[in-house]
Order: sequence, then structure tokens, then C-alpha cells
Amino acid sequence: MLVYGWSSGFLAEKMAAPGPGEYFSVGSHVSCLTCLGQRLQGEVVAFDYQSKMLTLKCAPSSGKPNLNDVVLINLAYVSEVDIINDRTETPPPLASLNVSKLANRARSEKEDKLSQAYAISAGVSVEGQQLFQTIHKTIKDCKWQEKNIMVMDDVVISPPYQVENCKGKEGSALSHVRKIVEKHFRDVESLKSVPRPQAQQTQDSTLSS
Repeated sequence: MLVYGWSSGFLAEKMAAPGPGEYFSVGSHVSCLTCLGQRLQGEVVAFDYQSKMLTLKCAPSSGKPNLNDVVLINLAYVSEVDIINDRTETPPPLASLNVSKLANRARSEKEDKLSQAYAISAGVSVEGQQLFQTIHKTIKDCKWQEKNIMVMDDVVISPPYQVENCKGKEGSALSHVRKIVEKHFRDVESLKSVPRPQAQQTQDSTLSS
């Protein structure tokens, strides 16, 4: 069922009391056509009448069946909306959020970004930044000390960040870090040996000629 076309002028007129069909029930399935001709279809997660913002849960663009894309749509830029399946019953209660877990994740992300910013401002090489990220995926207790990478306060990796640059007390920690560094650079070299796409090779040949 076509609800109606949305435009900036239409929305300005409709900001008064909402009429029938101007709300989208949570759980309903709708299809929207944007002013750019893009078709978006999914389940209504939320709708704010005042701002005309519609949130849809759509099929995953990654193709992974256990995930979904969540899309925020400004209806001022939508030319038409079709309600595929209107949900009239009361939607189920929202799942509780682990606020503490979310806060920890946000803090961790912030620390990671600050760490990256510090490395760039300190003039750390790209190789050093990449190695830091690799180590940090396995060992969270990893930080910068000027241009050196400090791991668990036991191992120091100085430029140019090779295996022989890993210093610390001989033991399991130093051995583990050395293995990570060795594997990291082995993987980097493996990627360098992978043939580039034919199209890229052709483009390079054209530019060089």
C-alpha cells in the first residue's frame, strides 16, 4: 500500500497534528524509495514523528545471516513509502542493554584512537603502527613509550620493530611477543608476494608508458 510521497514542502505542512498513516508501527515492514532512486526495505525499529526520522532493520549487506544493517532514513529525502506488512499488535519489549559493557567498549575504542593519534604525532613509522595494532589484538596491555612499543611492562620493542629489537627479561612473555612480531612481518611479506589484479597491472603499464 502506498502511503504517500514525502518532500520538504509536504513535511513542513504536516508538522502539525499527525493524521492517519503518518506513523510507522514498530515491527512493520516498509519499502522506501529515496530521491536518489535507491530502494530500501526492512523492518521498522523506530520512528520519530517530529524529525521524520525512520529507522529500519535491513538485510545484511555483508551477507552474514546473523547480522543486520540498521539504516536511518530522513523522510524529507524519500519520494515514496510502501507499507508491505503493517504490524498492529503491541511490539515486544526492548532487550535490556548492558550499559557497563557498552561504556567499557566506548572507553576502549577511545583509548585505541588516542593511541593511534599519539603514534602519528610522535612520528612513528607506518610499520611500527601496524605492528602495534597486530600486538594489541592479542595483548591489550600494550602502549607507546615515545617511539617504543611497551608490552605488559615487560617487553620493549624499539625501531625498526624487528624481532631482534624486542628486549626484556628472557621468559615466556618475551618469547610470545617475539613470535607475534615474527608472524606479523612474515604475513606482511606474504601479502607483498600476492599478485596484483590484472587490471591494476595493466593500469601501471599504461602509466609507465
